[in-house]
Amino acid sequence: MIERILYNGNIITQDEKEKRASAVAISNGRIIAVGMDDDILELATAGTKKENLEGQTIIPGLIDAHLHWQWTARSLTEVDVFEVPDKQVAVQRVAERVAMVVPGEWITGHGWSQAFWKDDSFPSAADLDPISPNNPVYLRAKSGHAIWVNTAALQVTGVTANTPDPEGGHIGRDESGNPTGILFENAIDLIFSKIPHPSVEEISMQMKAAQKLALASGLTGFHDFDGPVCFQALQLMRERGELALRVVKNINDPHIKHAHALGIRWGFGDDWIRIGGLKIFADGALGPRTALMVDHYEGEPDNYGIRVTDKEDMLQWVKTATLAGMPSTIHAIGDLAVRDVLDVYEAVRKVEAAHGIKPEQRRHRIEHVQIIHPADKHRLAELKIIASMQPIHATSDYIMADKHWGARSELAYNPRLQLDQGVMVAFGSDSPIDPFDPIPNIYAAVTRRRTDGTPNEAGWYPQNKITVAEALRGFTIGAAYAAGTEDRQGKIAPGYLADLVVLDQDIFKIPADELLETKVMATMVGGKWRYEGVMS
Repeated sequence: MIERILYNGNIITQDEKEKRASAVAISNGRIIAVGMDDDILELATAGTKKENLEGQTIIPGLIDAHLHWQWTARSLTEVDVFEVPDKQVAVQRVAERVAMVVPGEWITGHGWSQAFWKDDSFPSAADLDPISPNNPVYLRAKSGHAIWVNTAALQVTGVTANTPDPEGGHIGRDESGNPTGILFENAIDLIFSKIPHPSVEEISMQMKAAQKLALASGLTGFHDFDGPVCFQALQLMRERGELALRVVKNINDPHIKHAHALGIRWGFGDDWIRIGGLKIFADGALGPRTALMVDHYEGEPDNYGIRVTDKEDMLQWVKTATLAGMPSTIHAIGDLAVRDVLDVYEAVRKVEAAHGIKPEQRRHRIEHVQIIHPADKHRLAELKIIASMQPIHATSDYIMADKHWGARSELAYNPRLQLDQGVMVAFGSDSPIDPFDPIPNIYAAVTRRRTDGTPNEAGWYPQNKITVAEALRGFTIGAAYAAGTEDRQGKIAPGYLADLVVLDQDIFKIPADELLETKVMATMVGGKWRYEGVMS
């Protein structure tokens, strides 16, 4: 029996057999048939629900291939310092939260970046101490690779002038060696590990709120890069019938040994929660200037960034994982970090070949690929590595990139380069680093401009623009391929999951400048309307 037929629509299928259609038949959470109204409506029986789309556009469900779900959900309750235009705005927002809590309670927030300030030097504990002498404050940088804390936080956690830098991390210090209140990379855990954390139950409640926003933006699934507690909360939602988004759960390197011990392989699970790959950090990020570079940062002859994970350790982890049935997905932002990861993958591909493992059986990824050295620009294609990229980072970061990488930025944030070589590209947002809403991401990819039109009408390095079709593919087919689900996600075709999004206009037929005006009217996951918006 056909449960539901959607007709009189403008359906963009992404299926080469039938690229456009007007109707789709759905049953048991799957697409049964796609075609024109007359043909599909003939399939209806007495119990079929028929819905007139009134000419609205349908696209396949959108998948965010890289975000931090627990972190995203938690940020909704934290102090909002996202891209504040001035340091004092952040301080004032913290002061407002201090007035609402009892002394001693931790105050957390996310999203500051000194790149948005007239004085682009790092802030310090001294900026926060006058307004929060009795409450420890922990504010994550927009990149997530640095934190800004006050003296109370340093005191509570025992970070002093005598605290050594951890491997792969750095404590900002003044001329006397005292902590300034800025900590980078692995040093973050010196503070983070001491903060009281919400229970799994509380996290699941935060996730329910985030899920509503995600569905309203057109997301039907995501690939997560947070830790085991996030996995627990997602499973709790699944048990209760509350999970309405499809999740690929990657496993960070401190925990991968447990997956290996249990014999868990890539793809374990079902179409709601399935296991992804091993996640490793090769380096830091551009914001705190910890991305690992071949040549030094502009104007900083002694700064080449931070190698977060030793190359030999990375190689051993990836070799062990691939022989245990798991691909790897490695964060690499700087060009030397990207080179290190490519070297690791090149060595691992040889191991795989010796064991009869084909590249499509181990879909290794590089997360971000934010800047690549000219000598390495062909290697992802040669090694059949997935480029997992975030288009909106180009427009968020272009001022920093121009300042700290200079002319090297032509090869930064550049999916055009990879697409032209036939590399599979999967798109995401890195939320909460940037918002998970896919439409602004698509706009950024197509225009290379911020929502306010900067830097100019042509866009930042306009030769690196991609098309709407390529951007949509990155959020659908590319993301599905990275998860190994391209046979049931990313298209509107018979046998595929009934995950789709209704838009108020055809994004293929409007000027690029009007993409931001596109509204999500409804989102379906598994044959059920999970967000109905204007259609309700």
